[in-house]
Amino acid sequence: MTFATPVRDMRYALDHMAGFDALQRSGAFEDLSDDLVSAILEELGKYCDNAVAPLNWTSDRQGAVLENGVVRTTPGFDAAYRQYVEGGWNSLAFPEEIGGQGLPATLAVALVDALNGACMSFAIGTTLTTGAVKALKAVGTDEQKRLYLGKMVSGEWTGTMNLTEPQAGSDLSGVRTKAEPVGDGRYRISGQKIYITYGEHDLADNIVHLVLARLPDAPEGTAGISMFLVPKVHVNEDGSLGERNDVACVGLEEKMGLHGSPTCVMAFGERGECYGTLLGEENKGLRNMFIMMNSARLDVGVQGVGVAEAAYQRALAYALDRRQGRAPGVKAGEPVAIYEHPDVRRMLYTMKSLVEAARGVCYANAVAYDLARNAPDEETRKEAAALEGLLTPVSKAWSTDRANEVTSIGVQVHGGMGYVEETGAAQHMRDARIAAIYEGTNGIQAMDLVGRKLQGDGGAAARAFIQNVKEQAIIAKAARRDDVTAIGVRLEEAVAALETSTEWLLETAGKGQEDALAAATPYLKQFGNVAGGYYLARGAVASALAANEGTADAAYHEAKIALAHFYADNTLTEAVGLTAAVTAGARVVARLDPELLTA
Repeated sequence: MTFATPVRDMRYALDHMAGFDALQRSGAFEDLSDDLVSAILEELGKYCDNAVAPLNWTSDRQGAVLENGVVRTTPGFDAAYRQYVEGGWNSLAFPEEIGGQGLPATLAVALVDALNGACMSFAIGTTLTTGAVKALKAVGTDEQKRLYLGKMVSGEWTGTMNLTEPQAGSDLSGVRTKAEPVGDGRYRISGQKIYITYGEHDLADNIVHLVLARLPDAPEGTAGISMFLVPKVHVNEDGSLGERNDVACVGLEEKMGLHGSPTCVMAFGERGECYGTLLGEENKGLRNMFIMMNSARLDVGVQGVGVAEAAYQRALAYALDRRQGRAPGVKAGEPVAIYEHPDVRRMLYTMKSLVEAARGVCYANAVAYDLARNAPDEETRKEAAALEGLLTPVSKAWSTDRANEVTSIGVQVHGGMGYVEETGAAQHMRDARIAAIYEGTNGIQAMDLVGRKLQGDGGAAARAFIQNVKEQAIIAKAARRDDVTAIGVRLEEAVAALETSTEWLLETAGKGQEDALAAATPYLKQFGNVAGGYYLARGAVASALAANEGTADAAYHEAKIALAHFYADNTLTEAVGLTAAVTAGARVVARLDPELLTA
């Protein structure tokens, strides 16, 4: 099976689901024509299909290795990365004044989608660099930007995010890495970080680590964390590379998946000679790191979309090739492709509709990100920022949870062969599993949704989103097609349930947080189910209009309507039932004596 970047589906999601035309109308991107977008997506597809996708199988079998302090990546990664840099892919959405191409971040999200479908192990390193660029651009000094930003924007140098320590996972209040001032604006860094993606590799001449550490006499907890820029190789005043810094990878994690992505244990200052510079203000490191983290959370959601797309493509190809059994009601004759069996189609339609729903949510999140920063009027920027904040935890958590679901179904479609590594179905499932964990576990995302995002503005953003969904349901119900009308009916039922859950949470949170926190995960799933249905319904209405015009794409649009209808009957109906789980509150997780839970 050969992966093919779903260029047509990506463009469909942009144009008919996510509201990309709002960016084009805004005037913020003067050269953003339809032809330019098409050309970018077509070239992206060629690069991913030809240079990256062939590496996926190899990356699982010949992953990164540590040899005498040097990390060797999967054979072929170096050539693919050179093409990535030479093609200008890393600079796509950065401002022209820092060496970028000045295009919308939404197109960079489409890039993340395609790269992760082609090879998730390769793709993950690129997103860490773009996130580091955003943090450096936002809070770096003029000198730091002069020395590092250009090379990082181009991708010639890569970046990392160093948060986690053995004793400090999601709770960063326990960070112990130290930073001591030594004069001339430099700090001596000492400590160890774990789970550092692409912390060491052979793809670039320099790696720029963004490291959380504590200054002497810093306040306890997260209030005392600062962020430091620590290069693998020091940079001279003229921008040339100098001496190697006292930074080393001392181990690679052995993981269930993403074998091609080096997940490093990093030692800073083992010889007492690791130096870096303060990035941003003292004791504001966590706030500054969230510039990078929020970018990463959307990217991780799109990682889920990409790997789920790859799993779907593999399952569909197998279902069309594998012949077993006979069509319903047929007692004799040759076996048919298993695609002809209704339950296999049910699995495949589930996979496809979830992928498209998640793509719609993530792309809409990206459009909101762009509008929040580039729309010409303040009111549009304000509304977009509220939507961006609301959708970010949903994009990250709901999309990656669905990726785990989709890749698992992909194994099921293969039957026994799915449990055998040679088909490749298991790799997608193993690779996808981490996405629900890193950049803030999905439980943390759910708590963020019901906490800061829902309660922070008194529910204003959530209510505005719910109103938009209601209006879309009315539009779909008014369509002169029974299938689109049925989508509108299901969407109306689901958003009513979401509204009930939302109002209950807002009321309950005022009495204490325990009920809201216990309800967080089912609420995020309900919100995601409805959001996915909303964007699919927008697409279905647009497709109904296109199909009525009798264009050459009419069959394609009919398929989109059918998938949205399938989602409405199978996933929006699930959203209705989740209100009971949300409103059950904390009683369902009341503490039981652990001894009563053992055999």
